[in-house]
Amino acid sequence: MKLTAMGQFSFVLLACCMQAVICSSIGNYTDMFSLLDFKKQISLDPQQALMSWNGSTHFCTWKGVRCSVKKPSRVTSLNLTKQGLVGQISSSLGNLTFLKVLDLSANSFLGEIPVSLGHLHHLQILHLENNTLQGKIPALANCSKLTWLSMGRNQLTGEIHEDFPSRLETLLLSVNNLTGTVPASLGNISTLKEFSCARNNIEGSIPDEVANLLGLQLLYVGLNKMSGRFPQPVLNLSNLVFLSISLNNFSGVIPSSVGTSLPNLQLFKIGGNLFHGHVPSSLTNASQLNDIDMTMNKFTGVVPSSIGRLSGLTWLNLENNELQASNKQDWKFVDSLANCTELRVFSLAGNRLAGQVPNSVGNLSSQLQYLHMGGNQLSGDLPSGIANLRNLISFSLPGNNFTSLLPEWLGTLNSLQRVVLDGNFFSGLIPSSFSNLSQLAELYLDWNQLNGYIPPDLGKLQMLEALNISYNNLRGSIPKEIFAIPTIVKISLSFNNLHGALHANIGNAKQLTNLEIASNNLSEELPSSLCNCESLEDIELGNNFFSGSIPTSFGNISSLKTLNLSHNNLSGSIPPSLGNLQALEQLDLSFNNLKGEVPTEGIFKNNATSVLIDGNQGLCGGPLGLHLPACPIMQSNSAKHKLSILLKVVIPLVIVLLLVVIISVLSFRRRKQKTKDISLPSFGREFPKISHSDLARATEGFATSNLIGQGRYGSVYRGQLFHDGKLVAIKVFSLDTRGAQKSFIAECNALRNVRHRNLVHILTACSSIDPNGNDFKALVYEFMPRGDLHNLLYSTRDRELSSYFIPLVQRLSIMVDVSEALSYLHHHHQGTIVHCDLKPSNILLDDDMVAHVGDFGLARFKFDTTSPSLVDSTSTSSLAIKGTIGYIAPEYAAGSQVSTAADVYSFGVVLLEIFIRRSPTDDMFKDGMTIAKLTEINFPDNVLQIADPQLLQELEQREDITMTFRDSGAQILRSVLNIGLCCTKTSPNERISMQEVAAKLHGIRDAYLRGN
Repeated sequence: MKLTAMGQFSFVLLACCMQAVICSSIGNYTDMFSLLDFKKQISLDPQQALMSWNGSTHFCTWKGVRCSVKKPSRVTSLNLTKQGLVGQISSSLGNLTFLKVLDLSANSFLGEIPVSLGHLHHLQILHLENNTLQGKIPALANCSKLTWLSMGRNQLTGEIHEDFPSRLETLLLSVNNLTGTVPASLGNISTLKEFSCARNNIEGSIPDEVANLLGLQLLYVGLNKMSGRFPQPVLNLSNLVFLSISLNNFSGVIPSSVGTSLPNLQLFKIGGNLFHGHVPSSLTNASQLNDIDMTMNKFTGVVPSSIGRLSGLTWLNLENNELQASNKQDWKFVDSLANCTELRVFSLAGNRLAGQVPNSVGNLSSQLQYLHMGGNQLSGDLPSGIANLRNLISFSLPGNNFTSLLPEWLGTLNSLQRVVLDGNFFSGLIPSSFSNLSQLAELYLDWNQLNGYIPPDLGKLQMLEALNISYNNLRGSIPKEIFAIPTIVKISLSFNNLHGALHANIGNAKQLTNLEIASNNLSEELPSSLCNCESLEDIELGNNFFSGSIPTSFGNISSLKTLNLSHNNLSGSIPPSLGNLQALEQLDLSFNNLKGEVPTEGIFKNNATSVLIDGNQGLCGGPLGLHLPACPIMQSNSAKHKLSILLKVVIPLVIVLLLVVIISVLSFRRRKQKTKDISLPSFGREFPKISHSDLARATEGFATSNLIGQGRYGSVYRGQLFHDGKLVAIKVFSLDTRGAQKSFIAECNALRNVRHRNLVHILTACSSIDPNGNDFKALVYEFMPRGDLHNLLYSTRDRELSSYFIPLVQRLSIMVDVSEALSYLHHHHQGTIVHCDLKPSNILLDDDMVAHVGDFGLARFKFDTTSPSLVDSTSTSSLAIKGTIGYIAPEYAAGSQVSTAADVYSFGVVLLEIFIRRSPTDDMFKDGMTIAKLTEINFPDNVLQIADPQLLQELEQREDITMTFRDSGAQILRSVLNIGLCCTKTSPNERISMQEVAAKLHGIRDAYLRGN
């Protein structure tokens, strides 16, 4: 049958449409199968990030996946950063031909980067940093639209490619094992703004072609094996802001025009090279410079007196060079630095500065925190002007020729945490004003000519950790007060003229690790209380006049590594208990009056080089390696004599020993109970040690100005840890409040092994004593800058917070985050954890508004393997109602056990509260009316009447964009509130699980994003 012309045209049109549909379908399936193949390569998914990746939902709704708005839907973004994923990156990702963003950073991917990624022609952003990827960087030249490429912090090898996409703006390859040189072809990428290959094994120099990168703003090539002269191409990069070529083998002089050629520099780091010559005065032409680091080179001459023109300078580190200053003219640069009102760090340590330090050093910035001038040839008096630097934290002048008395004004610098004045010729007394330095953590006065007594008032330094006054001419006894400092870690008083006994109060120094009091005139018996210093690692008491026996209790100091008791008047036998010290590496008992058989276990066994016992004529036996004579065998006596000994010695001794054992057992039980009460639970992983003094310094003495929250069991402070400047939140427990002790233990147990991006990250814990000797417990968390959700919703005290509006999509994302956290605790952790106190004030927000669930002080753990939801609450406390009024599940009032269903109920209340913006304890909720009942009454037709008016205003404002937006917004609200109702069912058995909640909320949010 013939077709008419119109029929033929219709047939062709139909065929084309069918072909388009088929191609569209193929594209969809290709993307889905590629994602599923990627999932197959994942061997560990601790946060269950890929749980939603299955056939029950469209792949565009899967976690981390974003698709194009236009039909057919194709994957345009895959973002799975910080999910803890372990496995290889599947080559099938190369089939996602519409992919624009691929972010797999901060996971544990291993193996090689698939070559197929080089076929993604639409790719714009590729983040693979902070994994354990190996092999070479694949060719990516065909990714013609790529603008951001980050592969740092992996284990990549090979050379940097010659051929990168021409549109690149950022190329970050730091912290790998790359070799070769910086490719000359880099100069062809005219759009490049940031390039970093620091901490690799790159050789050569920076190629001349880099001079073409006129838009380059960041260049980091530090910590490599690069060499040659200062890279001249850099001088052509007038827009450069950050330059670091530190820790290489560059040499020669710095071009005198460097500051003129690079006028926009803010950071200039060239330390750890072989540069020589003078510090270029042209640096002052880079008027925005705030960070100069030229350490560990061979610079000579004087510091330019014009340096003070850099008014924004915050960091000036010139230490370990050969800079000179010997007269007033040479020191003029100090006068000019008075103009740098933001200066915080200033170091000239390890140079050839000589003579008197000008008093104008006291005119430096009031913001100055670090002043280091050690290792020079400075002499005379300490400049009194330094007393003006009220914010000094660290004052370091060791290894100079100062000859004056230590000035009393040092005790007025109340912010000092570190004073280092060792290796000089200071004389006279230790100033009594030092006792005013309440923040002081380290005091080094060793290798001077100080005399007089150790001031007992040093015991007032309740944050002191290290006290070193060795190699002086001090006399008198060691004041017992210094042993009462709760934070003291190191005491070094060796090589003085101290006398008297070592006070028994030394047992109070619970944190002490190093005790060095050798070469003095100390006498009497060694205090057995030393065994109470359970952290001791190094005991140096040699060359004194100690007498009596070695306390058997020394064998209880399990952390002990070095014990030196040589050249004393000790007698008796060597306690066998010393052989129990597994950590002991060096034992020196030489030149005493010890006798008897030498133990054979532990350090004594086959370790003759680590045990020194010469000069003790009465010792015998022991391991063969010690070459001691055999111990004599006791001759037998008559039966009558044996009976006499039995009656007169053995029986009374047995009776005494039995009494001792009974008393010891009772005492041990008391100590064990006490230890149980105050010990820090094991976290299952290594946490940095932190003391009460660290936390006190971080919070300015737990000042009320740093108080950011209070709860039933303690207070939360904002703090700054000084070792890295990190902002933290410090939860201090009020241990006089009943239940606080259990709350601390519960929170430790809950957090010691959990890992999830939506749980507050614990950094460390502190279980110590405060300066008054009271038990002290605190937890240190990552600081959340946005505060808690309750304040963000309701606060009117903070103008900024009260004006902050949380959009609909943001509220959705917050509740998705919270649901993910609870789902992890309930279903994906090693044993169920029930939070028991979920509420908005326990939901904290970071800078990116990502929610983190915190406060696990009431958490409970599942032990009953036969029940999927009930938790054995007897493991921690009684079955009393746990939680906060308004959020507590109704079954708790009837005495039900703790369960995950109760957490679901609390989550449902929070969910309703976030979208209705009414607290469940609002005055309107009484006489049986609850937030759940209010929602149920108005659901589904009248939800807009109870929703947060701010959300309704958002919907109204968006009506001009699309007429359907308000309807879709209303539908979103209905869907969300319906989940809240499913969570707040009266019967626990009717509530949905957190897995279902998380999946549903993900779907709602993704649908909302696709529609808008």
